Amino acid sequence: MYDILVVEDNDALRGVLKEALSTQGYSVSEAQSAEEGFEKLNAASFDLVITDLKLPEADGIEVLKAARRENPSCEVIVATAYGTVDKAVEAMKQGAADFITKPFSIDQIRLQAAKILRSKKIKEENAYLRSLSKRQITGASGIIATVLERARKIAASDAAVLITGESGTGKELIAEEIHRLSERRESPVIKVNCAALAPGVLESELFGHEKGAFTDAFSAKKGRFELADKGTIFLDEIADLPLELQVKLLRVLQEKEFERVGGEKTIKIDVRVIAATNKNLKAMTAEGKFRQDLYYRLNVVEINMPALRERREDIPALIENFIIKYAEHSNYSVKGITKEALDIMTAYPYPGNIRELENIIQRMLVMAEGEMLDAHDVPYDVRASGSNPVAGEGLNARMDEYEKKLLEQALKETGGNKLKAAELLKINRATFMARVKKYGL
Repeated sequence: MYDILVVEDNDALRGVLKEALSTQGYSVSEAQSAEEGFEKLNAASFDLVITDLKLPEADGIEVLKAARRENPSCEVIVATAYGTVDKAVEAMKQGAADFITKPFSIDQIRLQAAKILRSKKIKEENAYLRSLSKRQITGASGIIATVLERARKIAASDAAVLITGESGTGKELIAEEIHRLSERRESPVIKVNCAALAPGVLESELFGHEKGAFTDAFSAKKGRFELADKGTIFLDEIADLPLELQVKLLRVLQEKEFERVGGEKTIKIDVRVIAATNKNLKAMTAEGKFRQDLYYRLNVVEINMPALRERREDIPALIENFIIKYAEHSNYSVKGITKEALDIMTAYPYPGNIRELENIIQRMLVMAEGEMLDAHDVPYDVRASGSNPVAGEGLNARMDEYEKKLLEQALKETGGNKLKAAELLKINRATFMARVKKYGL
């Protein structure tokens, strides 16, 4: 269901437009002034805005600008009885999908709305397919090959999947891969980050709401589960799902049904659920922080994404991909990376995994001056980290060794100037001097 906002100060026309568009299956909200339109745009997301040009307080061009600012994918039709070429040109320059003059027929507005929303859907689907084609799991290591083979087998079933692993290891990518290989590939994969939204908002996002269910519920809205019907829903950071919502999710997994917030109608769906977490869900169930029955429903099959330090042989290919990726969208002249820089990058432990590697490469590209990323382009903390932790060493000993190397490198780069070295490490001079004394530097 598409959400449409009609901004029109003529009560009769506004009512006719709402009724005509509602009968087409759209969810229609109203605003009788530009100010009210701004409030509605700020409170909710719309697929299409139909606005009069001449309005109290501000004109339709301002509504158009606000709609595009709040949601760049929102389409806008500007209507007016005072049509001029200049205004039409201005509206189009600001991103209007169409500029129509009054009087217009109801059939005309219905057809135009349907045409614009159909075009919007095609563009979004094409963008989604392009994103899937570019977001591929990179690497040929044995461990990642095993993960991909497991994903291929899992994709053939409809079983719920739990993807585990540290942050930044590519859990979302493997979820996309499972969907792409499944028979549901022609339907959408809808993603929800359970940690990013407050519990009240999250319930509405997952299951939708009816008009009037809460203060800002100006119209009924489908939730992510409804949008994912016949497809896949990816629930990231599932460990952060509040206990009260875990009960509702359990019912969806068992019965394939739910009610919207504030609604009584039971909605049936056909959705595959893939969840992901960087936490130990089994331990959380023992502590009473996660429902055991839900854990077993989600964990029908499990995939563990390896940390980047466990697949170091894939680092060169990942670096190459990131260089190409950012070169496509920027004016970077970098073509590759030197062996010396690659050796340093491969030795780094990457506590933030692939996400950290991508961030590091982006920083290096911004600062690089030649066609090849060299050792001096590698960030200071990566260069100073040295090789991997030695097996069997205590944590405190390893931390001391790491800290000492940082101090030595900072002093070397500043020619022994302790004040500048402290500034380089972003610590105060007293702390720096205490550390220097501790390690006898």
